[in-house]
Amino acid sequence: MLELAVLALLSESPMHGYELRKRLAAVLGSFHRFSYGSLYPCLRRLQASGFVTADDAGAAARIGGRSRVVYTLTAEGKEKLSDLLGEGGPSSWEDEMFGVRFAFFSKTDAAVRLRILEGRRGRLEERGEKVRSALTRTQKRLDSYTLELQRHGLESVEREVRWLNELIETERAQAPAPRPGPQVLSTSSTELSTGSSTADAESVEPTAPPADTRIRGEGPSDAAPSPAPGT
Repeated sequence: MLELAVLALLSESPMHGYELRKRLAAVLGSFHRFSYGSLYPCLRRLQASGFVTADDAGAAARIGGRSRVVYTLTAEGKEKLSDLLGEGGPSSWEDEMFGVRFAFFSKTDAAVRLRILEGRRGRLEERGEKVRSALTRTQKRLDSYTLELQRHGLESVEREVRWLNELIETERAQAPAPRPGPQVLSTSSTELSTGSSTADAESVEPTAPPADTRIRGEGPSDAAPSPAPGT
């Protein structure tokens, strides 16, 4: 979780540790409480994996006379971040991870965003059903304060489900409509059509011109006179 947040922030610009701490607190403060003591071990692991570089010489920023190490995302780190942002499985729907994923939705593909939102909604709907079932079974045995606490939890779940419904509808409305592909006539269809036309043309025999029943030169006006009787 912290690894994703650090890589995502460093993808925007190189930062030294103090600035990175402030950015993490600003981005994740409302979603997750992280320990500052976990930041530098995370940075060392990322550096050992080749995902970030630590420069304390030329790029070091001096604040109050102290040299601060500047962390920069590497090409391998960009690939790692892309892989992490492309994950939309069940771990992204849980309480401890959903807020972090949502904080970096602007860097996440639309299809993955929708998958995470729908998964989170399904997970909360399951939780709501469990709370309702528990209230039905135990409300007579609970004191009024415990009962109100259970109802408050159920209302919180239902409120987040409504919020997720709105987000999901917005994501679907903004999704680009699929473009119709070009209509390509297959070679087999073309050959079939051409062959059929050729066959039809060959099956029609040429019509012979009407036969002339008279022999040229033997018409009535050209016929020799028949001899007279008795001559």
